[in-house]
Amino acid sequence: MSEQNSFASAPASVTELLERLDASMYSFPKRLKQCAGFTRRHLHLIAVSTVSDMAQACEVAPSVYMRFCQALGFTGYSEMQALFRARYTELRPNYEMRLASLREEGALGTSRLLADFAEAGHKSLLSLGNTVTHDAVDRVARGMADARVVHLVGLRRAFSVVSNMAYILDQLGVPAALHFGAGMLNSGKSILQGDVLFAVTYEPFSEETVRLAGQVAGRGIAVFGLTDTEQCPLAESASELLLAREDEVGGFRAPNASIALTTALAVAVKALRAPG
Repeated sequence: MSEQNSFASAPASVTELLERLDASMYSFPKRLKQCAGFTRRHLHLIAVSTVSDMAQACEVAPSVYMRFCQALGFTGYSEMQALFRARYTELRPNYEMRLASLREEGALGTSRLLADFAEAGHKSLLSLGNTVTHDAVDRVARGMADARVVHLVGLRRAFSVVSNMAYILDQLGVPAALHFGAGMLNSGKSILQGDVLFAVTYEPFSEETVRLAGQVAGRGIAVFGLTDTEQCPLAESASELLLAREDEVGGFRAPNASIALTTALAVAVKALRAPG
């Protein structure tokens, strides 16, 4: 099978793509077969990964992964990614499926898991340099330092990030309020002029977090955000949106980059605040 467009048009749905992939996988050349095998097992990554991310995971060059997309009928990676974004939540495997995948790969040993998560964390930290600029972090830190109170919100996976940040700010003597749980529906009323909201949500996004950010921004109060993709709806409310992407192990992600970023941010906020 040619490495160029093997089909006249792009698949119209994820189902059609999977049928096309399954039918063609074994006739692909070696490198494209490598791409096909990894992609078929990790469909959920397409919606939130760059072509470089996918190529690295498949252990091929980005140009090879692009040829793989074209062999399926797409003009490029962006067109294939668009097909998956709307179905990201459906395609993300549940925890039992993730464990089953790790078991098949023989990666459930404690030592192996520790080594894999350590390597994933290292990659996540290195990637911060590609997703966050010093100027953006400085603007967020200065905006938070000037605030009367720093309000923090993040649900589900994001809660560990904002709760850690709230702890650090409290220890540093920076006025901060952590919003969570049932009080979310009315917590916006406690965010006043002169305050700032730092909102964290990852794909699939928390509707409550996005809604609170929108309400606060609508009242003219500064909102800053942290997420893992440029397509995050916080972009509509936040004057600055920081990106921290986490490398994963079998579908599991530790918030290494996010914790490092928000810890640095919290310390910077204290350093920039006026004495007293």
